[in-house]
Amino acid sequence: MTEEIVHIDEKSFTFSDAVVAVGGIDTSYCYQCGKCATGCPVAYEMDLTPTQLIHAIQLGLKDLVYNSKTMWLCAACQTCSTRCPQDVDIAEVLDTVKILMQRDKKKPQLPNVLKFNKRFMGNLKWFGRLYELGMIAMLKLSTRKFTQDMGMGMKMLKKRKFSIWPRFKGGWAVRKILRRVKKQEKA
Repeated sequence: MTEEIVHIDEKSFTFSDAVVAVGGIDTSYCYQCGKCATGCPVAYEMDLTPTQLIHAIQLGLKDLVYNSKTMWLCAACQTCSTRCPQDVDIAEVLDTVKILMQRDKKKPQLPNVLKFNKRFMGNLKWFGRLYELGMIAMLKLSTRKFTQDMGMGMKMLKKRKFSIWPRFKGGWAVRKILRRVKKQEKA
């Protein structure tokens, strides 16, 4: 049996460094126990489990990570981070990868998730709380899927699960908080 020599591009090591620099989470502590993946309620939908994604980050496989749907399917429930025996905040790593992707101007595998997030945050800025009908209307305009989920929306409206009219309460306070966060992110 001959020994195969593997050449590793030195540039690939900077990806995990970028994750540390942006998110403050050192993925090198992960030793691949898999507890994060076994606890994840949406891992069955992911193309890479959280464990595999962390390993790809450790190896500097930026393209593999960026082309994954994993971070876009994350429910942000923090189960993975809670279960980690090394205290690696995996949910924060997934958020950090999304930030890095946007900085590198890479398109997400599930662009509607990013559109949803932007509409959600815009809705909070405007109303100070979630105005579901307005948010969904803005989301439908941006995705151009006007009639998708219409049946479920009508059922929710009949059961009074959301209000037709928005309540403008706390909008200024939320905007103030978001401005402070933006300043901290820039610093």
